[in-house]
Amino acid sequence: MTPYRPLVFAHRGGADALPEHTLAAYLKALDEGADGLECDVRLTRDGHLVCVHDRRLNRTSNGRGRVSRKTLAELDALDFGSWHPAAGVASPGEYLPTDDPPDPDLTRLLTLDRLLDAVRDSGRRVRLLIETKHPTRYGADVERRLVELLRKHRLDEPAPDDPVRVTVMSFAALALRRIRLLAPAVPTVYLLEILPPGVGRGRLPFGARIAGPGIGLVRARPGLIPALRAAGHQTYVWTVNAEADLELILAQRVDGVITDRPRFVLDRVGMT
Repeated sequence: MTPYRPLVFAHRGGADALPEHTLAAYLKALDEGADGLECDVRLTRDGHLVCVHDRRLNRTSNGRGRVSRKTLAELDALDFGSWHPAAGVASPGEYLPTDDPPDPDLTRLLTLDRLLDAVRDSGRRVRLLIETKHPTRYGADVERRLVELLRKHRLDEPAPDDPVRVTVMSFAALALRRIRLLAPAVPTVYLLEILPPGVGRGRLPFGARIAGPGIGLVRARPGLIPALRAAGHQTYVWTVNAEADLELILAQRVDGVITDRPRFVLDRVGMT
């Protein structure tokens, strides 16, 4: 029997160690041995997909306003990393002057196109989870632009020996349906923070192939993962950072662990 070992995904690149959604964070996660990476994407005013979680810029940059109202050039001029303790700043939101030039991989906005290039250049097997954020003023354009980009990188229908695999995730069932129609070979994850009707009995909406419950939902509904597994669905759980939560989901033999602390999880699953 093959030993049980779930996939380990670095949430936003492993946001505990380095600023989230920066190239430096993703490269570090790959160096540490993460099986895959997780990113959120939003569409800029001029049609580019960028790796940013929040609708607004305030928390993770020195900018203000909505991502969707900015051009790529406007976003590229902002600092997306100096707030993080790894950059030597005392607390989030502070931006202190320094004589040293900032490391662009630690502070520069990351586009999805650039992340896909970096994953390709890594020379190893990588699974990339891409979450499309909704609601958004651009609606279905997000998924259409995403599939166009996957086609550019030959990831909408990857060859059997391609080391890079993309999976699309969303809390919006309609977004997953669009992906299923536009790129049927791309796996999809239905993200869950609350339990919609039927899902507790193992039913997922059309277009969803994998369940992605949050760890809080898993704690509150101990029968959820067994029901999903019994229905034949894989499960990827987010965001698992604490020892007790990791023990809980490992006991339920989940298929994937999405974490801000990939090194911590890798060290633990290596002992299972």
